[in-house]
Amino acid sequence: MEYDHRSVLLQETIEGLCIRPEGTYVDGTLGGGGHSCCILEKLNDQGRLIGIDQDGAAVAAAGERLERFTNVTIIRDNYCNIRQILESLNIQMVDGIVLDLGVSSYQLDTPERGFSYMSDAPLDMRMDQRNPVTAADIVNGYSQSDLTRILRVYGEEKFAANIAKNIAAARADGPIRTTGELVGIIKASIPMKVQKTMGHPAKQTFQAIRIELNHELGVLSDSLDTMIDLLKPGGRLAVITFHSLEDRIVKNIFKNAQDPCTCPPDFPECVCGKVSKGRIITRKPIVPSEAEMKLNPRSKSAKLRIFCKKL
Repeated sequence: MEYDHRSVLLQETIEGLCIRPEGTYVDGTLGGGGHSCCILEKLNDQGRLIGIDQDGAAVAAAGERLERFTNVTIIRDNYCNIRQILESLNIQMVDGIVLDLGVSSYQLDTPERGFSYMSDAPLDMRMDQRNPVTAADIVNGYSQSDLTRILRVYGEEKFAANIAKNIAAARADGPIRTTGELVGIIKASIPMKVQKTMGHPAKQTFQAIRIELNHELGVLSDSLDTMIDLLKPGGRLAVITFHSLEDRIVKNIFKNAQDPCTCPPDFPECVCGKVSKGRIITRKPIVPSEAEMKLNPRSKSAKLRIFCKKL
């Protein structure tokens, strides 16, 4: 199918980046190229954009969408390698970086990618299909206790223990191979009266397995400080998250970058020597408008936070 993805909070993100026409920008989650296209339209001939994505389909689709621009470089990689990527391009610092951490509409709507609990397909969920490990390896290979842990921590699933127990029981008769099989197990693990009061019962379990498989939270935690360090004075980092775990990481890292002092509150002056890297632009996260949520229901959980490097 054609690569399709609606960029969430598009205008808010572009405005928040305060784009300099001659600047250098990085889209660390290129996707279909929505944010990149808007950035490139604001750049002049001296400006440059580096687009990074680990999904081969995204790289191909963005390449087609952005082929009219001569000042874009597209690289298939994980944004956690941003420092090495920029060094390979002889770029020391940049004017802005954007991350859109959502699963793309293409990934969700392409059954064989295995991200969706709405269709029966192989248990895949790989953001980067070069990864030899799939969701099926986690579902069939993790211990019951490890499954319980990731469902509880990454999915915030109240019925984690019961779901993990039933997964372990089901795979004893043979591997669980498809999303449909997993959904059936999850539904059988949650009381029907609870299911009637919630969204799709498999949502949180699928989220947890996807996060574990793609190391999403670890990659995010390990990358944000590096991204702030790579910003030029006045440069901005904009991050769009889609669930509370991601948002908490961004919020806390931004807060620590703004106020890193570890001195006790009663000290008359700072002696730890830790200096602020800049300031948080968004006192509260920016969320989609009612109009955007109506047009694109998948945007409802999105939150945008922006950090500005100290001048």
